[in-house]
Parts: sequence; C-alpha cells; structure tokens
Amino acid sequence: MFHGKHAYDRLDRAASRAGSDLTQSQREKLVQFAEWLATEATDAGGIGPEEGDRLIDRHIADSIVFAAAWDEAPADILDVGSGVGLPGIPLAVLHPKTAVTLLDRSGERCRLARRAIRVLGLENVLVEQRDALQPGGCWEAIVFRSSLRPAAALEAALPLMGDQGRAVIGLSRSTKPDQLPDAPPGTSLDLLRIDEGVLDSPAWLLRMILTDTRTPDRDTS
Repeated sequence: MFHGKHAYDRLDRAASRAGSDLTQSQREKLVQFAEWLATEATDAGGIGPEEGDRLIDRHIADSIVFAAAWDEAPADILDVGSGVGLPGIPLAVLHPKTAVTLLDRSGERCRLARRAIRVLGLENVLVEQRDALQPGGCWEAIVFRSSLRPAAALEAALPLMGDQGRAVIGLSRSTKPDQLPDAPPGTSLDLLRIDEGVLDSPAWLLRMILTDTRTPDRDTS
C-alpha cells in the first residue's frame, strides 16, 4: 500500500532532518508499521479511518522528526501517551540501540502497541500501562505527541528527566504557535521548526533542556 518512491522519499527527508540516514531495512519496517496502522490498528479504533491516505507523512515521518531534538541517539526514550506507538515505534526503528518505553493509561491501546511490536519484531521497545503523572523512572529523552497540553507536558516531564535529558513536545502543524508556556525553573525552552518539504506542511517542536540539575521538583531516585 505504501511502498514506492514517494513514501521512501518522505521517510528519508524526515530522517535527514533528524540527522540520520535510513537503511532499506528501516524503510521497509516503517512502511510495515504504516500498513499495520492502516489495517489492524484502524479496525480496532486505535487510529482514525480518515488517516489512511496520510499515514506516512502525518504519523510516521512526523514521528521521526522528533529526533531532530537531539544530536546523538539517546540511551533511552519515554513516549508519554503513546497510544498505538506514535512517535515511539518510529523512533525505535530509527534508533535500534535505544531502549524505548511506550507509556499509556489505556489497556486497549497498550494491547495494540504490544501487538505492533510483535508484528515488527522490535526488541528495543516495551509498553507500560500507567498514568504519566505517576512517578517511576528516569530517561534521557521524553516525547509527547498530542498527549498533553504543552504546559502540562513540561510539568509531567520534569521529574522524569535525567541530568542530560530533554523533553520534546509536538506542537501545531502549518501555523507557528503564537504563545508558549513559561520554562519551569532550572530549564530552558526553544522552538524547533520543521520546514515544509520535510513534511507536507511546516511543523514545530518545543524542546526543554535542564540547565540546573538541582531543580527541587525532580526526583531521580
């Protein structure tokens, strides 16, 4: 369904924006994921039926560009509110040596995410069913793709970030955000633009980086 030059070009552009080159095996696995989303995940209600024609751009490539927020692949990634594995599963394909945790509070979405992991044969991904605001763990990278509003995502991410960590929040497509939340104490925020041509429209990511690892709201135990 999604094989062909257009799909591969879109995936390659997203990976290039993230500072990576895809192998043919990675391209094929990402397309396989898109096909699974278009069939099994859609039938189960994990993704909307109207998304079928734009899965590569609006979901797979859109997920890959989250990796533009770091210079080197992090040791681990937490995907908060992952649903059926977006952006975590594409990031796991892009970074096969990175341990990726998909976090969601819905049992059905977690079941579907585990099914996708089995279908794709991914060995660097696990799924946790719990609320993002419950404590537990520390990660180098934390990603949010439409799971929480930006201010709430920053608040949720702070106690989960390692000393060299960063949080990345997907913002709007097409229109530059006109207002951003304030940076939590001990952090800095910057806005990353993904130009049109990488995706089918411009996109923006909000990145939070720790500037003071002694921030009292953090618990790294």
